[in-house]
Amino acid sequence: MRKIFKSIHPDDDAHYQSMGLTRGVVQPWEDGLHTDGSKGTYEWWYSDAHFPDGTIMVIIFFSKSPIEVNGPVKPQATIELTLPDGTKYSDEVSASIEKSFFSKDHCDVRVGHSRIVGDLKHYDITFRGKKIQAKLSLDGTIPAWRSQTGSIFFGDREEHYFAWLPAIPEGRAVADVSFDGKQLHLEGSGYHDHNWGDQIMLKLMHHWYWGRAKIGDYKVISAWITGEKKYGYKDFDVFMLAKGDKILGDNSNHTLKFVSTDEYVDEFTGKPVYGKVIYEYETEAGELYRITYDRKGDISKQNFVDLLPAPLKLGAKIVGFDGSYLRFEGEASVERLENGQVVEKVTEPSAVWELMYFGKAGADKVKEQEK
Repeated sequence: MRKIFKSIHPDDDAHYQSMGLTRGVVQPWEDGLHTDGSKGTYEWWYSDAHFPDGTIMVIIFFSKSPIEVNGPVKPQATIELTLPDGTKYSDEVSASIEKSFFSKDHCDVRVGHSRIVGDLKHYDITFRGKKIQAKLSLDGTIPAWRSQTGSIFFGDREEHYFAWLPAIPEGRAVADVSFDGKQLHLEGSGYHDHNWGDQIMLKLMHHWYWGRAKIGDYKVISAWITGEKKYGYKDFDVFMLAKGDKILGDNSNHTLKFVSTDEYVDEFTGKPVYGKVIYEYETEAGELYRITYDRKGDISKQNFVDLLPAPLKLGAKIVGFDGSYLRFEGEASVERLENGQVVEKVTEPSAVWELMYFGKAGADKVKEQEK
C-alpha cells in the first residue's frame, strides 16, 4: 500500500505561537514579504475591482513568474482590463531587483514605477505600463481575514506550505485608467489578497475550486482544495461569509460541507468540471446557509503547457504535465434556512469563480475507489 504523507491546515495554539500569529487578528506584517526568492518559492499580491458597468480590472505583483518558481527572483506586475462588451486589454512590466522593493513590515511592493502599498484597511495601487496606466484605491469594508493560520502544510515534517491572506475581503474601489487613447474613471467594489509558498503548487495540490462573490448584502470567499496523490487527495476548506460589514462566520468551526453536481468533461482542457458547486455552512449562532455557484458559461480556459517558453514545452509534455485553469461565469446565490426551509434567498446573476486543475484528470477518483 502506498504511503500517504501528512498534510494539515492547522488551527491549534502551538501553530499560532510558532508562526507569530494571533487568533482572529491579522497584523500588517502578514501582508509583507515572506519568501527569500530561493528555489521553489513564489509570492504574489493580487487585487481586483468590479464596476457597475461590467468593467473588471485585475492587477498582480509577482516576486517571480508563477510558472518559473525554481528560477531566480524576477519582479513583475501585470494588469488585465475587461470591458463590458468582453474586450480585453492586458499589459505587464518587469524590473531588476535593484529597481524593485518588497517590504517585510507591511504591504509595500514596487516593480519599477508600479507599486502597491497598504495597511489592511487602505491600499493604493499604481500600474505604469507601455499600453496601460492605472491607479486603483481600495478601502476595506470588511476586516482583514485569514482562514485559521492561513497556511496549509505538506509533508510529515510540515516541510512545505501554501499560504493565503485575504487582506481586503471586500472594499470600495476607485480607479482611473488610460488605455488605447481612452480614459476611464470608475467606482465599484474590490478585493485584495496575498499568496506565497515554498514548493511549486502542482506538487502539493491536485485541484481547487475558488470563488468570491458579492450577493446582495452578503459577501462570500470560498475554496475547496484537494491535495495531490501523495497526500491522499485530502480536502481542505477555506470559507468566509459576511453580511454588511460583519463577518458572520468562517471555516474555523468545521461545519462547512462541499457538494458538487452536474459533472462534465471540458473539451478544451480534458478536465472533469462540476457545473454547480455548493457550500453548506452553519454559523456559531446556529444559522444555516447554503451558497451555490451555478455555471452558465466560461470566461477563459488555459492549458499551462501553452504558456511555457518553447524549450520547456517538450519537457513538460514528456513528464506528463497537463495542468489547466478555467474561469466560469454564472449565478451565485445565498440561502438562509430554518427547520430545513429556505426563509431568505438572494441571487447575483453575474458571479465569477474558477477551477485550478494541476493534477491528472480523474486521478482523484482513485481515492473514492479505494474506500
